[in-house]
Amino acid sequence: MEQPSKAKVVLLMGPTASGKSALAVAMAQAMNSEIVSVDSALVYRGMDIGTAKPTPAERGGVPHHLIDILDPRDSFSTGQFRDRALAAIDDILQRGRLPILVGGTMLYFSALTQGLARLPAADADLRRRLDSELAEFGKAAMHARLAQVDPQAAARIHANDPQRVQRALEVYQLSGRPLSSFFGAAGEVETPYRYVKLIVAPEHRATLHDKIARRFDAMLAGGFIDEVRALRARGDLDTAMPSVRCVGYRQAWSYLDGEYDFATFREKAIVATRQLAKRQFTWLRKEQDALHLLSEAPDLLAQALAAVEHD
Repeated sequence: MEQPSKAKVVLLMGPTASGKSALAVAMAQAMNSEIVSVDSALVYRGMDIGTAKPTPAERGGVPHHLIDILDPRDSFSTGQFRDRALAAIDDILQRGRLPILVGGTMLYFSALTQGLARLPAADADLRRRLDSELAEFGKAAMHARLAQVDPQAAARIHANDPQRVQRALEVYQLSGRPLSSFFGAAGEVETPYRYVKLIVAPEHRATLHDKIARRFDAMLAGGFIDEVRALRARGDLDTAMPSVRCVGYRQAWSYLDGEYDFATFREKAIVATRQLAKRQFTWLRKEQDALHLLSEAPDLLAQALAAVEHD
């Protein structure tokens, strides 16, 4: 008996500022599709400018899922993303439309396609202690500590990514097991979907670096600092929260705390965004069976549509 074919789902991946969101909207308009955001920052309400969240006009009438679903004081785990994304995919498919998942949070994509080991829940007291140790000893010392207990995780996580370093240390202290041992058990999972993987990125890294700087300056001109001031004025947010740790927001918060001047803040935020892009490229190099598209290609949309149509 012939097995029914799997439902098609598009995964549109790429580094920050590569033009993924605009391409996804153009594809969705052409293909009777809906978009599911794969971005750990776009889930937060009131964080619009610094996350480059597409405006209602930029969404072009295309339904977007998993955007503006949380208050910034809330946390959002990879497991929660996976559950909600799978529910959104099923809902879209049941309505006879094509799901396009787009974003740059690579761990989320991995959770969908590779499954997810169940990690210990976050511990607020331990996290505060690790935050205090980070402030006292610095990023390099925390990364060196991780290298002692989990060399695999330390090789994968850069010292300039203290949030992930601290999470790996937290997992180890809570469970007595290195973080890498959890993910080694995940592996490929069977799903009812056929994933069509597209990766969009500029041909040259320098092009992306320039675009990151220009985009951040546009965010500043668009009122990013006022957005962060409004978040601070609430009085219930702090730098230990994942929302405030988002790239750009963390640096703006420190600037408003008086830790450095405006020029230093701008440079730190741009550098942090470039480091994020570098980490994203590292993940993307490991992707199997993906079609790589140049974001500058004049026929980018046509290439993407053809790849999905003929898969």
